[in-house]
Amino acid sequence: MEFFNPALEDNITFVRPAYFYIGGFVGIPNINYYFFFLFFVYVFSVLGNATVMVVIIFDHTLRGPKYVAVFSLALTDILSSTALVPKVIDIFLFDHRYISYNECLTFMFFCFTLLSMQCLNLVALSYDRLIAIMYPLHYQIKLTRTFMINLIIMLWLIVIILVLIAVGLITRLSFCKSVVINSYFCDHGPIYRIGCNDVTPSRAVSGLLPILLLWIPLAFILATYGCIGYALSKISTAQQRTKAFKTCSGHLSLVAIYFLPITFVYGAGSKTHPNARIINLSLTTVIPPLLNPIIYVFYTQEMKQSLKKLMHIKGKTKIMVKN
Repeated sequence: MEFFNPALEDNITFVRPAYFYIGGFVGIPNINYYFFFLFFVYVFSVLGNATVMVVIIFDHTLRGPKYVAVFSLALTDILSSTALVPKVIDIFLFDHRYISYNECLTFMFFCFTLLSMQCLNLVALSYDRLIAIMYPLHYQIKLTRTFMINLIIMLWLIVIILVLIAVGLITRLSFCKSVVINSYFCDHGPIYRIGCNDVTPSRAVSGLLPILLLWIPLAFILATYGCIGYALSKISTAQQRTKAFKTCSGHLSLVAIYFLPITFVYGAGSKTHPNARIINLSLTTVIPPLLNPIIYVFYTQEMKQSLKKLMHIKGKTKIMVKN
C-alpha cells in the first residue's frame, strides 16, 4: 500500500484533486466535425463487429480456434470503441471537460486495457496463421479450440494486471500545480507528467508497458510472418503460394493499420505534439474496429458463406410469417 501512496511513508501533504480537466485539441478550428466523424465510425464499427459475433454464435460450423480469436477481436473492438467514443463526445461536444479523479482513472484503465487487447488479439490470430500454414495437416491437433480459449484468457489477465499497475502508480502522485490533461481522454503519459512529486515509477512503467504490450507483440507477429514466408517458399507452385498467402493478407492489413499510427505515438514519446498524439490514438482506437469486419472477416470464405446462410434463413422465416 505504501508503494502506491508515498504520503503514507513520509507523512507529507498529499494533493489528490477532485477533478481533472481534459484539454483536447489545441488551436484547431471546427474540430467538432472530427468528433462527429468519430461518432459515425463508432456506429458502423459496432454494427459490423456485432454482426460478426452473431454469425459466429449462430453458425455451429465456426467453432475452430481461429474463430475463438476472431470473436475475441470483435468483442474487444466493440468494447474499446464504446469505452472511448461516447465519453469523448460527451466531453467535447457537450463541453463536460471536468472529470472526477476516480472516474478519470477508471476511464484510463478501460481505454488502455481494451486498446492493448486489440493488439494481443492480432498476436493470437498471427499464431493461428502460423500453425495453419506451417502444419496444415496437423493444424487441428496442434491448435485446439481449448488452447485458443486459454490463450485469450491468459492475454486478458496479463493486460489487466499490467494496466492495473500503471493506474495504481498514478494514485501515488500528488497534483499540486495543474489538473489539465493535454490529451482527449485520461491518457497515462500526460497525467503522470503533471505530478509534482517523484514520477519515476510511473515514468518507468510508461516506458516498460509499450515494450511488453506493443513492441514484443509486434516482434512476435513479424517473426511469425518470417516463418510463414519461409514455409511458403518451400511450396512448389506459385498458385499454391498465392492461395496460402491470401489467407494472411487480411491479417497483415490489420496489423499495418493498427501498428503504424500507434508506433509513431509511442516511438516519439513526449516529443509528439498533443494534437498529433490525439489524432493518432483516436484513429488507432476507432479505425481498426471499423475495418476488422470488412478486411479480415467478410473476406474469408467461411464467414461469407455463414452470413449468406443466416440471411437466407431469415428471409425464409419472414416469408413463412407473412403466409
